[in-house]
Amino acid sequence: MAQRKILVTTALPYANGDIHLGHLVGYVQADIWVRFQRMQGHDCVHVCGDDTHGTPVMLKAESLGITPQQLIEKVHVAHKQDFADFNVDFDNFYTTHSDENRQLSELIFERLKQRGDIVVKTIKQAYDPSRNMFLPDRYVKGECPRCHAQDQYGDSCESCGATYSPTELINPVSAVSGATPIEKESEHFFFELKNYTDVLQEWTRAGHLQPQVKNKLDEWFEVGLREWDISRDAPYFGFEIPGAPGKFFYVWLDAPIGYMASFKDFCSQKPEYDFDEYWNKDSDVELYQFIGKDIIYFHSLFWPATLTGAGFRTPTAVFANGFLTIEGKKMSKSRGTFINARTYLEHLNPECLRYYFAAKLSSDIEDIDLSFEDFMLRVNADVVGKVVNIASRCAGFIRKRFDNTLSTVNLKPGLYQEFVDAGVSIGEHFDKREFSRAVREIMELADKANQYIDEMKPWQMAKEDGREQEVQGVCSVGINLFRVLMTYLKPVIPGIAADVEEFLDIAPMTWDNRTQPLLGHKINTFKPLITRIEQDSLDALTQAVKDQQSV
Repeated sequence: MAQRKILVTTALPYANGDIHLGHLVGYVQADIWVRFQRMQGHDCVHVCGDDTHGTPVMLKAESLGITPQQLIEKVHVAHKQDFADFNVDFDNFYTTHSDENRQLSELIFERLKQRGDIVVKTIKQAYDPSRNMFLPDRYVKGECPRCHAQDQYGDSCESCGATYSPTELINPVSAVSGATPIEKESEHFFFELKNYTDVLQEWTRAGHLQPQVKNKLDEWFEVGLREWDISRDAPYFGFEIPGAPGKFFYVWLDAPIGYMASFKDFCSQKPEYDFDEYWNKDSDVELYQFIGKDIIYFHSLFWPATLTGAGFRTPTAVFANGFLTIEGKKMSKSRGTFINARTYLEHLNPECLRYYFAAKLSSDIEDIDLSFEDFMLRVNADVVGKVVNIASRCAGFIRKRFDNTLSTVNLKPGLYQEFVDAGVSIGEHFDKREFSRAVREIMELADKANQYIDEMKPWQMAKEDGREQEVQGVCSVGINLFRVLMTYLKPVIPGIAADVEEFLDIAPMTWDNRTQPLLGHKINTFKPLITRIEQDSLDALTQAVKDQQSV
C-alpha cells in the first residue's frame, strides 16, 4: 500500500473554559482515526490549538482581574493536560493568538480585498452606554419578539427557535452591565460570500461533506448566501485590521486560519514538512477537518470560500460529529449533567470513555448518549470480561509452568488466520469512521477466542499427566489471539495497548505485524491491564459534578 500524506485538524477549543465530555467526542473520534492511519504506515499529522479571541475571552479575563493573555496562557496549559490525559495525541497544539496566525489572517484579508470581495458598510448595532462598547448578539438579552419568552439571547430564542436581530428584542438589557442598550452606527468590513455561490455549490456537492450536511447547505443556497460581517469594534481581544484603527478581525475569520498557523508552527519545528506543499491550491495532500455539528456553517461555507479567494487549497473532507447527551439529556450545568474532562479523570479511567465513544460512533452526525449504567456494563463486559480476560486466563499457566515462554507451535493456524483476515474488514470500518461497526466485529472475535479456551479447558488439562505441551499450546493460542485483538483496539485504547506491548515484550503493534503469531517468544509476567468500573466510582463522579454546580 502506498503511503498517504494526511493532515488532520480538529475544532479549536475556546479559551474561556474547561474541556468537557461533550468536546471530547470529536477529539477522541479524530484521534482514533489518526492513530489508525499511523498504524497503517501513513504519514498523518494532527494539529489543533486554542481559539483565543473574542468578547467572551476579554470579559472572562476582566472578571478574573487578569489580562486576556494571562487567561489564554493559563487555559492553554489546562487544555493540553486534559487532552494528554485522555491520550488525544496532537503533533502540535498551538494558539490562534500567534504571529503565524496574525500574518496569515492579514494575508488572506488582503488577497480577498484585492479581489473585490471585501466591502465597507455602515450598520446599526446594540451599544452599551455604561461600558462604552458594542455588544455581540449573545450579550443582549430580553423578551423574544415572537413568542415573548423571557431572558432570550439577542440572536435567537431557545424557546421557539426564532432568529432575529438584537434590536428586535423587547425590553433588551446588556448582559455585561445590565444597562439598556442603545443603537449606534459603526462602519464594518463585510466578506461578499455570495460571490462564491457557484464555487461553493460545486464544492459542497463534490463529496467533501456528509450527506446530511450537504442537504442542509442546499437549504441555505435556496435562501441565498448573505454577506458576512468580519470585523468588530474596540474594545475587542483579537488582531487589529491593518489600516483600520479600532477595528478587529472577527474571531470567526482568524479562528479557522488557526489550523494553518498551527501547521506552520509545526513546520518550523519539523523542517522536513513544507507548509506550501500542504496548503497550496494544487496540493495533493489529504486534508481532513473534524468539527462539531454546531459549527458546520462556518466550516462548509465561509472557510472554503475564504481559502479559495485567497488562493489556498480547500479541505478534502469536513467531518461533523453530533453532540453528547448525558442520560438522554442535553449537557447542562443546572441539571447536573455538565461534566468536565478533569472531573471525570479524577474518578474514572479515560480509556473506558474512549472505548464507549468508539462503540457508539459512526460516520454520521447523530448525537450519542452517555448512559452510566450502559457505560459500566459495556466496558466491564467487553474490555474487561471479553478481551483482557483472555490474557489473564492464559498468562498464569505460561508463567507458572513454562517460564513465561510461548509454544513454538501454533495449534490453531486456521483460527489465527481467521483473526488476521478480519483485519481487512475492521480496517475498512476504521478508515470510514464506522467505529461502532469495527468494535462490534472485534468483540465477535473476542467471543470466539473465549469460546476456544472454554472448549479446550487448559485448567483441566493441567491436572492430567502428559498434557503439558497441550496446555502451553492452547494458552499460547489464547495469548496470540489476544495480541491480534489488541492490535485492532490500539487506536481506541492506546494506553492499554502500550501496557500490552510491554507485557508481550514486543515492538509497537502495527496493522501489518499481526500476520505472524509469536512462537517460542518470551513474555513478561502479566499485570492487570484495567479494572472493572464500580458503581462507587460512578456515584463519586455524579456527586462531584453536583458539588461543582452548587459552588
